[in-house]
Amino acid sequence: MIVAACSSGPASNAADTAALDASGDQPATPLAEAPFTVREIARFDEPWAMTFLPGGQQALVTERAGKLKLWRENGPTRDVAGAPAVAYGGQGGLGDVILAPDFARSGTIYLSWVEAGSGDSFGAVVGKATLVQGAAPRLEGLRIIWKQDPKLPGRGHFSHRLAFSPDGQYLFITSGERQKFDPAQDMGKNLGKIVRLKPDGSVPADNPFAERGGVTAQIWSLGHRNLLGIAFDGSGKLWQQEMGPKGGDEVNLVERGANYGYPIVSNGSHYDGKDIPDHPTRPEYAAPKLWWNPSISPAGLAWYGGDLYPGWKNSLLMGALSGQGLIRMAIDGDTLHKADRWDFGQRIREVEVGEDGAVWLLGDGKDGKLMRLVPKGQ
Repeated sequence: MIVAACSSGPASNAADTAALDASGDQPATPLAEAPFTVREIARFDEPWAMTFLPGGQQALVTERAGKLKLWRENGPTRDVAGAPAVAYGGQGGLGDVILAPDFARSGTIYLSWVEAGSGDSFGAVVGKATLVQGAAPRLEGLRIIWKQDPKLPGRGHFSHRLAFSPDGQYLFITSGERQKFDPAQDMGKNLGKIVRLKPDGSVPADNPFAERGGVTAQIWSLGHRNLLGIAFDGSGKLWQQEMGPKGGDEVNLVERGANYGYPIVSNGSHYDGKDIPDHPTRPEYAAPKLWWNPSISPAGLAWYGGDLYPGWKNSLLMGALSGQGLIRMAIDGDTLHKADRWDFGQRIREVEVGEDGAVWLLGDGKDGKLMRLVPKGQ
């Protein structure tokens, strides 16, 4: 099935772009011509993440209730046996999936999920396993290499997105503050942080707080809320997006040891109406490169460096849940500009780029769609 999509096109001029960025808002654009159409490929039950296998004809897709699926372009979608047991409920369940940098040789994949602790406590974990393909795909040797510490009551703000550095030497993990606010600034907890590890889960000696030991040594950056997207761009810069409170969704350029200020500062407000000081009031905290108010509820983040879609080269692509669409941001060095926002009329959970440069999306929720953005003319 092919569904028409829409586009605003690039901002008309630099002044318009600056005004849009400064406003914090980015209204959805009306239906218009776009450089693509949207082709529905398959459907999944509460899909959360996906990653393509080498060759681009197969992909692993996670379903939040705990199933790992192997999708094939010209064959049936199969369950992958050996997926971990998960604590499903609220925002918890099976989360991200990525390939190890040496996947072609080792078959290693990384998964994140939520597990229960003692009492009514929960926390995200990350594990690695070997994917065995074939008629009955399975995981072998699954073992946990990282855990949120401590586990806390509640089933929100786990985050647990994963990305490898371009050189393949380091694994970055987003760890939400579990809707508890203060852990984001508590250096004795790895909550509300971005964590940097070696592929085996050990701590690199050059992490910014490595000399402190414990979970503090894992921390790469702090002062985050609910981080649902992380991606490296073509020049090796690390970008991250997170849900703000009431308003204040943001995209950050992640720097070693930086503090992004939550919950001390935010461009949003508390849900009870209480104000949070904006970032400019506390310049010692790193400010977002872009922010949205009202919220668009960002989910998924991918860098685009291809040529299939005119004007998209060197952009960040981000899904929107409450915003029900796809957002493109243009990268200019350390600067980011809002460029396009398309209204899909459905929550977009995940964004991925295939080997051929095509963009793929996962819709959120029951009967979530796997969609390919087909460049016009193809």
